[in-house]
Amino acid sequence: MARRRKRKSRRRQEGRRILEQVPQFSIESGEDKPVTAARKYILSEGITPPALLLVKRNEHTTDRYFWAEKGLFGAQYVEENHFLFPSLRSLEPETESQQLVTVGSSTY
Repeated sequence: MARRRKRKSRRRQEGRRILEQVPQFSIESGEDKPVTAARKYILSEGITPPALLLVKRNEHTTDRYFWAEKGLFGAQYVEENHFLFPSLRSLEPETESQQLVTVGSSTY
């Protein structure tokens, strides 16, 4: 039986590239739930947004969280909706249409 290829969202791929530029912190959750461990780590270390936290739940599972000005979000949500986060706008690569507009307006 032929296996269907999973379709990859361009918007999510772009969001993943942007998140790769953000500082990352790896921690283990220990006895706490992963999101609680992430919040405690942010408070104890005084991490400023934007930041990506990789919280190891067990030997097989790692949860990813994004620390933004607005709070703590799941990294997958941020990948899909990166344009909603002002701190990520400065990391966005310019698209060709944005570059053309910039070049076109500077020639006049």
